[in-house]
Amino acid sequence: MSIGKIGAVVLDCPDPVALARFYAELVGGTVEQVEEDGDSWVDLEGAEGAALAFQAAPGFVPPSWPSTERSQQFHLDVTVEDLDAAEAQVLALGATVLEAEDRKRSFRVYADPAGHPFCLCAC
Repeated sequence: MSIGKIGAVVLDCPDPVALARFYAELVGGTVEQVEEDGDSWVDLEGAEGAALAFQAAPGFVPPSWPSTERSQQFHLDVTVEDLDAAEAQVLALGATVLEAEDRKRSFRVYADPAGHPFCLCAC
């Protein structure tokens, strides 16, 4: 028997609303801003899969891909039907390519606008 269950994956970032909007375009859902005790917290509501939330992190330093100096700590895998089409869309939203040279692989690695790594994976 488990003690609990995952409520959300929370990403630290400099601008929670902007990053939530990026992910809303990527995986669907709506951006819901929550103010608690002066903290800026944003939930992504209604998206399929694991719940995502975003919190302001003053002095945020993005992870580095791949690096042991500034470990990625985690990354998100987003399954898509068409890697090429999805790549064009995430780049238009502000993502950057981290590792996508091998076009024969079933995944490609990007960074969101705050620098968190994520993969587009062929389903």
